[in-house]
Amino acid sequence: MSDENREIIDSVDWDETGLVPAIAQDVGGQVLTLAYMDSEALEQTLSTGFAHYFSRSKGRIRKKGEVSGNVQVVEDVKLDCDGDALLVRVNQQGPACHTGKNSCFYRSIGEPEVEEGGIDYSLNVLKELEEVIRDRRENPRQDSYTSELFARGIEEINKKLGEEAIEAIVAAEDDNFVDEAADLVYHLLVLLRERGIELGDVMNELGRRRK
Repeated sequence: MSDENREIIDSVDWDETGLVPAIAQDVGGQVLTLAYMDSEALEQTLSTGFAHYFSRSKGRIRKKGEVSGNVQVVEDVKLDCDGDALLVRVNQQGPACHTGKNSCFYRSIGEPEVEEGGIDYSLNVLKELEEVIRDRRENPRQDSYTSELFARGIEEINKKLGEEAIEAIVAAEDDNFVDEAADLVYHLLVLLRERGIELGDVMNELGRRRK
């Protein structure tokens, strides 16, 4: 860690849990998100130039947009007068909110929490499933189908993925197509984990192809 970054981090008045609120604002002045950082998240933000936050619900540091590709390129980080809040000015790539909105602050008081028919664009479900699959591989359980797949080896995993792909194609015109598609995505995530490939790697490749 550079001396400059250490000086900034040491200036923060961290709360009793070691966190500080961090407001992300785009370079045009729009407030995008409110998140939290611990000292490591702030250090990664300063050293990489991409916003990193501490997820209180997951108990880990995450790079903003690590799965969706909607990263925040940091222009500068400012500390408020009391030292207990950060302002992170960023160039936002894509929407900042998991709902697909540019900012998380799009509702007025009294409006419904989720718009009817809204879609969660954050891919949190996929990321959480990926983490469960990772855990089942690293900490096998006797009653786990996922652990059983890993125990059988990559040939069996490949076979199951092929079977699920065929079943999804056959069901393309049926009412249960969504179920078959979900099975296909799950088995693909299992194969990715067996190959040591992160979901983020796939998302980054998709993002590269769009450019």
